[in-house]
Parts: sequence; structure tokens; C-alpha cells
Amino acid sequence: MKTFLAAGIFTAALLGPAQAGKEFGGYECTDGCVSHAAGYRWAESRHITKEAACRGRSNSFVEGCRVYVSDPNHNADEDDDGDPIGR
Repeated sequence: MKTFLAAGIFTAALLGPAQAGKEFGGYECTDGCVSHAAGYRWAESRHITKEAACRGRSNSFVEGCRVYVSDPNHNADEDDDGDPIGR
């Protein structure tokens, strides 16, 4: 248990206060949600309607695409807490 807790604190310290705990459409962000927002915008620009069409080089990009498919009214400029993407 102590090892797990220490690892979580270490990970949060690496991400910094601006990125720790951020989510986009329920998916955890590791880059200020930039990749998630990019996947969302990509899907939005192509009017993607099925998760099977969500493909990309990163899991975050694909997750962002999935968010668009499930919630096309999600705001791509903010994370789930309403904070600006990338900060």
C-alpha cells in the first residue's frame, strides 16, 4: 500500500498541478488534455458517428474521438472541470 501511495504522489508531482487529475470526457489526461481535444476536433471535423472509426497513433487521440462520438456537444476547449485545455 505504501509503495502504491508513493507512486501516485510521484506521478502527480511529475505531471504538475496543471495536469494532475485532469479528465476529458471521463478519460484521464496526461498532457493537459491536448491530445484528447485533438482527437475530438478530428472526429468533429469528419462527422464521425461510430467508435470503430476512431483510430490514431495515441490512445489519448482515440479517446478524444470516442468522446465526440458519445457526446458531440462536449466542449473541446475545456477539460471536465471547465479548465482550458493545455493548462
